[in-house]
Amino acid sequence: MLEKTYLDQLASLQAAAWPANTPREAQYPHGQQPLSEYLRAWAKQQPDQPALDFYGHSITWAELDRLSDRCAALLDELGVKAGDRVAVFMPNCPQLHIAFYGILKCGAVYAPVSPLSKPLELAYQLKDSGAQVILCFDQLLPVVRAVREDCALSQVLSTSLSELHPSVPSIPVADLLLAPKVQADDAIDFLPALEHCQRATPSHRPQLDDIAALNYTGGTTGLPKGCVHTHGDMLYTCASFVPVALGLQTDSVMLNFLPEFWIAGENAGLLFPVFSGCRLVLLARWDAVAFMAAIEHYRVSHCGLLVDSAAEVLDHPDVGTYRFDSLQRTGSISFIKKLTRDYRARWHALTGCKLFEFSFGMTETHTCDTFTYGLQDDDFDLTSAPTFVGLPVPGTTFKVCDFNSGALLPLGSEGELCVRSPSLLHGYWQRPEESAAVLKDGWLHTGDLGQITEQGFIRYLGRRKEMLKVNGMSVFPSELEAMLGQHPALLASAVIGRADASSGQRPVAFVVLKAASHENAASLHAWCKEVMASYKVPEIRVVEALPMTATGKVKKNELESQL
Repeated sequence: MLEKTYLDQLASLQAAAWPANTPREAQYPHGQQPLSEYLRAWAKQQPDQPALDFYGHSITWAELDRLSDRCAALLDELGVKAGDRVAVFMPNCPQLHIAFYGILKCGAVYAPVSPLSKPLELAYQLKDSGAQVILCFDQLLPVVRAVREDCALSQVLSTSLSELHPSVPSIPVADLLLAPKVQADDAIDFLPALEHCQRATPSHRPQLDDIAALNYTGGTTGLPKGCVHTHGDMLYTCASFVPVALGLQTDSVMLNFLPEFWIAGENAGLLFPVFSGCRLVLLARWDAVAFMAAIEHYRVSHCGLLVDSAAEVLDHPDVGTYRFDSLQRTGSISFIKKLTRDYRARWHALTGCKLFEFSFGMTETHTCDTFTYGLQDDDFDLTSAPTFVGLPVPGTTFKVCDFNSGALLPLGSEGELCVRSPSLLHGYWQRPEESAAVLKDGWLHTGDLGQITEQGFIRYLGRRKEMLKVNGMSVFPSELEAMLGQHPALLASAVIGRADASSGQRPVAFVVLKAASHENAASLHAWCKEVMASYKVPEIRVVEALPMTATGKVKKNELESQL
């Protein structure tokens, strides 16, 4: 099959399925230029409007632009050159936003590290990225000190969240703001250093093709790899996803609690608001009460949250004391709990808006490669086959190929999901062989199982290595997890495989029950037999909790050790 014929047919199908009143092309409100220039544009257009609110501490667009200019100048004074990597070891806070745009403005490369990292993990990422400068949360200084000499860090900057603790908080504050500031002789105090910087503006102007970030893969196996992303990648992600899935305007109020070291949090907190010129309400971490209070106090219109978080809000004993009528769009992410019709109906009854699955995406593609918004009529997205992830965003293309030969497979076939996007990584940092193995003729070969239906919709079936063969039949853990998510007694589930002498493999479901549930392994197994084909029915193991990564994914390698 000729690729052009295949892609033309697919484009025609997807155009016919496109939701009404949804943009079909990427949109650029300030043209095609780096997001640091978008920040400058909004600072001129609406200088006194709040850009960021943090528990009552507010920063205007003019202030964010000025402080990030000073950060860029400070980094220049510290010897940071264009192309140098600057590590950021921080929870969500305004200082992270200042540093992010300061790093971009001076031409350096943003290299975020999970604030949950232990010394060995931090050392690995610092050595791999080659970062010689790090900005850290002052409570994490002991972790930095443990690796500083071994990693040849030349400069350490630190900052405290307590410095931004308002005398009268607008919403309940996170415990991170209550920790007293750490006085350190071996680190530069970040916020005072900005004000004492000799030069107020950076001398560098980044270009779209310049490297902007090393976003490390957060998979559950193997050492993380740094995905090289440019300013252009960041801009396209915003221009393709925000118009079709979020519809943010300058008068919108976006809330983010997703960790911003993670690329989904980077998009939601650091990029989308600056692209759109809208106000951001930032939480240091997830907290149901702070979330509900922020929705009411700030009249939040847009947010994204894990299905787990939505479930916690719906079941919270104080949910009835808060107002949610300002919400217009709430996207969800299904990691452990899956979006179901019940969750959607309950969320709609509470807020007046529908939960929708945000997208399929990978760190390699800067995520947000598909959208489902607009496909919720009659719960079409949820009543389609499990693992439905919608349509490609404008400018992004998918195909499904045979894993071994690379040949295109007809629509409806299951095979390797391949994606071509303007935000595709430009390689894995210092890993040319691994880059060449996945980047072929402009396509990313994901190594993941997928399907493009006869109507042109994308299904993500999961990692190929996770696919099970039961009596010769293919079984996808992600599909079973989606089906288990429909059971009203289950909080969470994760499916892996084990060897079986008679069938080759057998699926095993580790499940977490809701409090006060009377279900057990036997009753859940019986339910599975009613709703699943016989070869898919898993062995059930009830557990207290699932082992999790910092970004909310299950550590399936740890579950394998329990088999």
